Amino acid sequence: PILLPENSVLANMCDYIRQVEADYDLILNFAFDWLPFYLTPFYQRPVAHLISMGSQGNTLDDIMAKVAANYPQTLGLYTHAQANTFPFAKTCHILQSGIDLSQYQFCEHPNNTLAWLGRITPEKGLEDAVAAAQKTGIPLRIFGKIQDEAYWEQIQKDYPDAPLEYLGFLPTHKLQQELGKSRAVLMTPHCFEAFGNVAVEALACGVPVIAYSCGGPTEIVRNGKTGFLVEPDSVEGLVAAVERISELDRFSCRQQAEEEYSLTALGERFESWFEDILFRNGKNSNNIK
Repeated sequence: PILLPENSVLANMCDYIRQVEADYDLILNFAFDWLPFYLTPFYQRPVAHLISMGSQGNTLDDIMAKVAANYPQTLGLYTHAQANTFPFAKTCHILQSGIDLSQYQFCEHPNNTLAWLGRITPEKGLEDAVAAAQKTGIPLRIFGKIQDEAYWEQIQKDYPDAPLEYLGFLPTHKLQQELGKSRAVLMTPHCFEAFGNVAVEALACGVPVIAYSCGGPTEIVRNGKTGFLVEPDSVEGLVAAVERISELDRFSCRQQAEEEYSLTALGERFESWFEDILFRNGKNSNNIK
């Protein structure tokens, strides 16, 4: 069942769109929620939906499938891997993602450390990165919010001799300074990652990415050039990749970030997507508001 709370923020936003849509050519929905998809055919203007996650259940999948069938190419996703979690993958528009590269500085000469960045919670698989650090003897610097205290405490009990340093949840300007000092970033999720902004942040600093070969990271990491993709849940695979870090060129990492994940590149992909939607609706893209 779909439940809407009284005086819902999202419902009010949708109602506001109804009031002002005549002033615009296109509606862009960022909400991963049933309501905007359901309301799509009731608006007079075309709606572009940016889907931020993989499949989460039948109710959402069903309403999104109806939109995909009736309004092809209006569903935008980050990666093909994300799209393939849905039955309507072939009708989706792949956009990737992007960051403000001016906030990330290239670091040519790293310290002998590894990094792990993310929410500290079981589905992110931090314990695998810790085990790899213990096996290699290379210090692992950990960044992110501790969302599961018991999980974090258990890791420290299970790996008392692992060379760990927890640096907390840092703002971008401090994070990129510390992240750039790393020889590589480890991405060890036990859940499906629709994209993987951590990988892009690392590449922007010139840091290679060692990631499990599943989900979004498989479409970001250039295996053997800007990082390594290893078998999921394989600590030994992580260790073997760490031993090959010296084969990678940090300049290539930054170059990939500039070519594929700048705000300019992302903006061009979005504009192309919008123009395609408007063209399908008989709108001349030269007159877009």
